[in-house]
Amino acid sequence: MTLLRDHDLARAFDHASHTYDGLTALNPGYRTGLLRSARRLALPADGAGLHLLDLGCGTGASTRALLRAAPRARITAVDASAGMLRRALVKPWPARVRFLHLTAEEFATTREDEGPFDAYLFRNVTDPDAVLRAVRQLLRPGGRFAAHEYSLSGSPGHRALWSAVCRGVVIPAGTLTGDRSLYRHLRRSVVAFDTAPEFAARLTRAGLTSVRVAPVAGWQTGIVHTFLARNGNPTTTEERVL
Repeated sequence: MTLLRDHDLARAFDHASHTYDGLTALNPGYRTGLLRSARRLALPADGAGLHLLDLGCGTGASTRALLRAAPRARITAVDASAGMLRRALVKPWPARVRFLHLTAEEFATTREDEGPFDAYLFRNVTDPDAVLRAVRQLLRPGGRFAAHEYSLSGSPGHRALWSAVCRGVVIPAGTLTGDRSLYRHLRRSVVAFDTAPEFAARLTRAGLTSVRVAPVAGWQTGIVHTFLARNGNPTTTEERVL
């Protein structure tokens, strides 16, 4: 199976948007994992005075996690799927949260005037290296970066577990909603993507510093990881203490 790319992937998410929240709610720990990743950014003062960017926000679950972790921050959330954004926009949000219909690549390369940003919650993109280079340019010096990503540990056991869950639960559920191709893509895209050590090395090559990797809890341990990094060194005494 060829992986879905760019507009084909966005259209697949458009079609799946009306059932996406329901399916992810069946995944134990899905929203808890997102919140843990957001809190691992360790943003000071509840995010007061900070501008955060959520790339690939989907229906807003990761945006909600950022808002809970940093309730006083300003948040810009971006996604390529108009359908997913429509689902996000019907939910209640404070005025300091806004949503933009753009791919991560489009935002990172054409919206320099939006930054600088203090932190990111980064999701899956088509060209990670190009986006990471652009993201680093948008990130404030000393700013924080987090990727909550399905990136396998490299263990054959974790790869087998991911394939078994997809074949036994995820793809059948997606088939019932008419979205089999999307969920088959998601299974294959995780297997084809970097392992956790490989993605950490990619972050370092992009010029990010203090890179570290933390697994999520529960059955997804070894399948989903939080990747944390900085754009250079902290710029204030307060941040250096964190």
